[in-house]
Amino acid sequence: MQLTAANTAVVVDSTADFPEAPERFPNWRVVPLYVRFGDESYRDYVELGPEEFYARLRTATELPTTSQPTPQDFLSAYEELGGFERIYSLHIASRLSGTFGSARLAAEEIGGGRVRMVDTETASAAITMLGLAIQRRLEVGTTDDELDKLIDRYKQEHGLLFTVDTLEFLARGGRIGRARAMAGQLLNIKPILTITEGEVVPVKRVRGNRKAMQEFVRDFTGATTDGPDLKVGIAHADAPERAEALRKMVRAERPQAEIEVVTTLGAVVGTHAGPGTVGFFWFLDDAGDR
Repeated sequence: MQLTAANTAVVVDSTADFPEAPERFPNWRVVPLYVRFGDESYRDYVELGPEEFYARLRTATELPTTSQPTPQDFLSAYEELGGFERIYSLHIASRLSGTFGSARLAAEEIGGGRVRMVDTETASAAITMLGLAIQRRLEVGTTDDELDKLIDRYKQEHGLLFTVDTLEFLARGGRIGRARAMAGQLLNIKPILTITEGEVVPVKRVRGNRKAMQEFVRDFTGATTDGPDLKVGIAHADAPERAEALRKMVRAERPQAEIEVVTTLGAVVGTHAGPGTVGFFWFLDDAGDR
């Protein structure tokens, strides 16, 4: 089957931090997760945007909690895309959230293999970047086999680094993974983290934001070469100045790279990462899977 943007849809959940997706691409949909402050529940981005969320988080007496979409939420999105023959459903790492499980239940109800499930094993802009790579291929025509090769290569070859102001938010939300060993360290210690096979993993720890940026530069330049096929995504949690510093670093070190996404972490990812988080994702997309 020849897959195109006319017959194949892309579904992401709101942890992709790409709320404008349906406006940019008619064949995309976003299924929101939920964030709860006390007894009040909100749909990520739909009923609670990042600006309002971080303002509320700063004054909250208790940290919010999050929950995955229901299978019915996904079923509604899949049914809305009834005119498409194939749906690629891309989701936050199954080790970080039950979202993939809910989507899979809905896909099984649809049946017929129409929905192709993808556990991206990552989060935020990294999910969006895979979706954009798929979209590029759909716009010129592709196949399931080509997309399978792309997804496999993406999982093996992409890069992701981020740092948080404190590990408290990851620890409270139970998403800390092997980074737990870094918790409770001295003030101003900045953990450099990544996500490997769906788990938050420590890379190293440094003192202060300046040292963190130096490590970002070292690892990024060591893993990449300059060229237009190098795609980069940047995400931050209420830290636009840090995101801008990261954007300038990418421009300086890899001037030909394409920065595809600069986004603010929404309420759900922001709940677990915490304010001040900043990170970036890169992937060499030379369409070599074709």
